[in-house]
Amino acid sequence: MIDRPEGKAARGLSRTISKPVADLLALLIPLTAAAWAFSLQRQFGLGLYPQQFLAAILMLTLPVAYLTMPARRTLDAVRDTVPWYDVALAVLSAVSVGYIALRYPQLVLMIFARPAEVWVPGLIVIVLTLEALRRATGWALVIIISVFVLYALFGDLVPGRLQGRPQNWQLLAGYMAFDSNGILGLPISVAATVVVAFIFFGTLLGITGGSRFFTDAAMLAMGRFRGGAMKIAVLASGLFGAISGSAVANVVGTGVVTIPMIKRDGYPAHKAAAIEAVASTGGQLMPPVMGAAAFLMAEFLSIPYSSVVMAALLPAILYYVALFIQADLEAAKLGIRAVPKSNIPAARNVVRGVHFVLAFAVLIYLLFWESWQPEKAALAATLVLMATALLLGYRGERPRPAQLLGALTVTGHAVVEIILISAASGIVIGVLNVTGLSFNLTYALVQIGGGSAIVLLALSGIVCIILGMGLPTLGVYVLLAALVAPALIQVGIEPIAAHLYVLYFGMMSMITPPIALAAFAAASIARAPAMATGWAAMRFGWSAYVIPVLFVFSPTLILIGDPVEIGLAIVTAGMGVWLVSAGLAGYFANRLSPAMRGLFILFGIAALMPAGMFPGAIVSDVVGVLGGAGLMVFELMRKPTVEVGA
Repeated sequence: MIDRPEGKAARGLSRTISKPVADLLALLIPLTAAAWAFSLQRQFGLGLYPQQFLAAILMLTLPVAYLTMPARRTLDAVRDTVPWYDVALAVLSAVSVGYIALRYPQLVLMIFARPAEVWVPGLIVIVLTLEALRRATGWALVIIISVFVLYALFGDLVPGRLQGRPQNWQLLAGYMAFDSNGILGLPISVAATVVVAFIFFGTLLGITGGSRFFTDAAMLAMGRFRGGAMKIAVLASGLFGAISGSAVANVVGTGVVTIPMIKRDGYPAHKAAAIEAVASTGGQLMPPVMGAAAFLMAEFLSIPYSSVVMAALLPAILYYVALFIQADLEAAKLGIRAVPKSNIPAARNVVRGVHFVLAFAVLIYLLFWESWQPEKAALAATLVLMATALLLGYRGERPRPAQLLGALTVTGHAVVEIILISAASGIVIGVLNVTGLSFNLTYALVQIGGGSAIVLLALSGIVCIILGMGLPTLGVYVLLAALVAPALIQVGIEPIAAHLYVLYFGMMSMITPPIALAAFAAASIARAPAMATGWAAMRFGWSAYVIPVLFVFSPTLILIGDPVEIGLAIVTAGMGVWLVSAGLAGYFANRLSPAMRGLFILFGIAALMPAGMFPGAIVSDVVGVLGGAGLMVFELMRKPTVEVGA
């Protein structure tokens, strides 16, 4: 607990008052989102602009941020007293955004007239949103957004192709606060509807015992095989990550259980942490839920969310297949056995939680067959989850109604950071639109790449990883979708392939040194060297650096094209992933010599290349598959008594 200063500086709001106020506001965030999802305002005869709803969400979010997040992140986040200036900022933010929500229909028409009643609240909201974002995520994203704002004001001073149109600061303030391309734009719209609904679903899954069920199911399924602890981590983190949408939250949520388990098996600490980090990061790529970025992608591309899911499915499966094979072969190489039977839950106990699967079945059915909006489908699945949990429970425990109600408050607090990131990301999109920077940057990237897709992909991948370092996934994707994806589309790459490409490389910043947030979080749990964990994570997650390049050149890997070609791509890609994973692990049926490791990797890469990637690529597939099969047979014959893993 922090030491409270004496005298006037100690004046503020006692936690006995500030906490209930913050909890109430947090409770209202998911309730407001649910009311909007089911159009309850129409039942009361209210005709509201979507921006009024978004302003209401932000009006609730900003005060929660100021009442719960200290100005200095080094201080304890749990404060006995909220300083008077934080209380003042909370009130000012609520009043300013509330004013925008109430007067929006009149004021939005006056943006270009620049009256004080437009630019004053706009300026206040911009400043308070960025300050709240700084408290939630640190300086990195705030600095990037501030650079964009400075560009909007002084773009004419930038030389060359990136020169922009300078904007009047009063006009810019009003535009960012009121226009649908600014703070109240697409990112916060997705966050305030879809993301809130899915986080509520995930929160309830934890409260009702669903998260424990999936971990138990993973342990039951994989615990009896060699390296069981590592496979449990891969499976459990993939399942949990698909719901949480946050790599770091996934590491913390499942890593505290899986990492010590892997270390007890005798696995090196930094590799145990790396396995968990890679598995947790991949959860954001795994359908059906994926992370918040997937919902934004659907909006950016104006396609159904189900189309994004189908395109992302095969690459995500290949990602986990590669990780799973490496976990198995590493266990074989190190002689790591199964999890002790005493640590594996009884099947009869785990089966009692199978009702949790029903909620996911409802979610998938409503999303794919009934074409419901994602937020409505998630809320419907949440109702099913609540009903089955109250009736059936798990392991003899049932949630109390008060706990289910408390999930609303927990959800409200959990989405504060995402809503702040989304609101601030709207500033970037606003600057790109109002200054023409989007077109200029696309043109500049294409010019630098010389019109070559390969050069542009390499350049874009580097930009994605650099921008992603230290930033949350949602913020990374918004930046990359606005800055990099248009340049890829410009050179003829399929739009959804371009967006998935930047999503993959943006998220791989989570495990790519020097700033690998997910890897470092796992390293802290494992008490392992951070950089060693990061480098090991890159090796385990190798497929995420290769597969996006492949599906950009041949969309068959994202299920676009002739069914026969898609089927062939699935088979050869699976073979290629197996071969490369074995080469990197240095083990197949026995330890591989350096020369054999090189051959496994070489034939694996040849098999990975889809038949439509370039003229004659089918030959590469045939050589890769046949050559790889020959290597496997040779290794199996060299050691007839092979221990078969899972």
